[in-house]
Amino acid sequence: MIIMLREKPFSELGQEMELTTTIKDVFDRVSKKQRLSSSKTQEVIDLVEQEIEQVLSKIQQPPPPNGGETNPKAILAELNAKLKEFGPTNQLDSSQKDLNMALGKYTKVIDKTFITDIAKAYRSVDFDQHTLNQIIAAHFYRQGLFDLGDLFTTEAHEPDLVSLKAPFLEMYAILEAMRLKNLEPALNWARTHRDQLLLKGSSLEMKLHRLAFVEMLQKGGDARAEALAYARTHLAPLARTHMAEVQRLMGCLLWAGRLDASPYAELLSPSQWELLENEVARECCGALGQSCESPLHVAIGAGVQGLPTLLKLANVMAAKRQEWGAMKQLPIAVELGKEYQFHSVFVCPVSREQGSEENPPMIMPCGHVLCRGSIMKLSKSSNRAFKCPYCPMEATVLQCRQLHF
Repeated sequence: MIIMLREKPFSELGQEMELTTTIKDVFDRVSKKQRLSSSKTQEVIDLVEQEIEQVLSKIQQPPPPNGGETNPKAILAELNAKLKEFGPTNQLDSSQKDLNMALGKYTKVIDKTFITDIAKAYRSVDFDQHTLNQIIAAHFYRQGLFDLGDLFTTEAHEPDLVSLKAPFLEMYAILEAMRLKNLEPALNWARTHRDQLLLKGSSLEMKLHRLAFVEMLQKGGDARAEALAYARTHLAPLARTHMAEVQRLMGCLLWAGRLDASPYAELLSPSQWELLENEVARECCGALGQSCESPLHVAIGAGVQGLPTLLKLANVMAAKRQEWGAMKQLPIAVELGKEYQFHSVFVCPVSREQGSEENPPMIMPCGHVLCRGSIMKLSKSSNRAFKCPYCPMEATVLQCRQLHF
């Protein structure tokens, strides 16, 4: 189904469902009651603890010099009387009761506001069970949950799906080695895929060598000589394309063993490892022709964000006695976060044709995207301004920029 974007969607449908003011107010009251209850509980515990410590101190005191004796029973009886007068359990019951009442109101507001039955927001689809199992198994293997993936394929009686695991085994072996501060598997992979990385403009190999070089400089002994030898072997071949970075690393040689006090101290940040680990994962997935993010995770996340709008649409259409599931195009915008703003397949909202190399998608200055053929028909001339079909802005063909698949 194509989702048509509109500049001003219907007021009754176009807004995403957010936490209403009522829900936020009730939640704030629960939070306040929780803080008061926690504070009161701690106060009561501190007072009881103080009284007990005073009693223990009296009992452990040496006998008075006049020959009298300490009477523990009398001291404990005095403590018992104080605690009864203080009534710690009654005080705790009072604050806990207020918190429970606030929680009860909060759950009622949640149940009243959110629709738990989502059946109206989707149409019945006969899923291909094998394809569905393949998607789930691929998700487990992509996430590195190999044991869980194997168990799923066994219980789903899909032994052939185990083959989906192989492409990700190497990637997770590399990532695990990096977590142990071992860069050799990642460097071997980068060298093997050097041409592919260069074609994409990736500097992954240089970043891995930089991290290895910096780690070497932090070692004791003859760290400078070892790092210099490493640079001559591994950094020199990369100097032509990464001269500025290599020069910077040569400056680090002057601070061998005390890099933390140098102008290059940021190279020691633990975040360098984390960022590079994420980049390795992206490049490995890219080399496999896969997205770094699991398609199943993306689909469910987008569905959760779009669900409130679809539920509101279903209710409005039901009131008008129309079936939205039979529509070829939604009459509203389903707003999603930036992480979901991409097209695996682009379909022009004007011509309804799928984008291709001959008719690629083009983005206009206003941000809306049409295929080249639609833009040419609207403009009739490369210099003639035309109005965007979805907003008041005008543009010329020369102002439109081609997007790549």
